[in-house]
Amino acid sequence: MTRYTVITVLLVLASFVVQQFLPALTAWHHSRILLVQLVFLCAAVTVGQPTMLLLAVLCGFLWDAHCTLGVHGGAPEIYTQPVESLRFGYSMLLFGAMGFLMQGIQPLFKQGKWYFSALLSGISIFLYLAAEYLIITFVRGNFIFSKATALQMTYTSFLTMLLSPLIFWMLFGIASLCGHSINPEAGKKRRRHAYS
Repeated sequence: MTRYTVITVLLVLASFVVQQFLPALTAWHHSRILLVQLVFLCAAVTVGQPTMLLLAVLCGFLWDAHCTLGVHGGAPEIYTQPVESLRFGYSMLLFGAMGFLMQGIQPLFKQGKWYFSALLSGISIFLYLAAEYLIITFVRGNFIFSKATALQMTYTSFLTMLLSPLIFWMLFGIASLCGHSINPEAGKKRRRHAYS
C-alpha cells in the first residue's frame, strides 16, 4: 500500500507539470481541462482518508502557490483577474471537500462500480469551480453570474470528466504493479464467478 501511495503522490505532482501545457479551449467558452483536480479526485476514491487528506493538502498548497505566482496570480493570458485578495490555503479546503465527497461513494467503487466515481468527478469539478467563483465574488463584493460563466464551468466539468476513465485505468494499472487492490469486493466477486 505504501508504494501505491508514493506513486499516487508522484502522479499528482506529474499532473501539475502536464497542466501547464493544457490550453484553454476558446471554442468552448475558454473552458479548460483541470487535470490536477481530476487526478486528485480519482486518487481520492482509491485511498483511505489519511492519504486523501495528505493529497488534498499537497494539491491545495501547490495549486495556491501556482495561482499566486507572477502577475495577477499567474500567467496573464490565463489569470486575467487579480486574485491577491484571496487567502493562501483556501484551495486546501476545497480539495478536502471534494475528497470527502469522493470518499462518500467509495463503497460503490470498491464493488467495481468505478463509473459512478467518474460521473461524480464531473459533478465535483463543477462544485469546486462554483465554490471558487463564489469565494472570489464574495471577496470582491460584487456577485455577477453570467451565462458565459455558467457555460465555462459546465464545459470545463464535462471535458475534465471525459478523461476520468483514462485516469482510473492508470490507477488500476499502478495498483496492479504495486500488488495493491483498490476495489477488493469486485475481485472477490470475480473469483466467486470463476469457481462456480
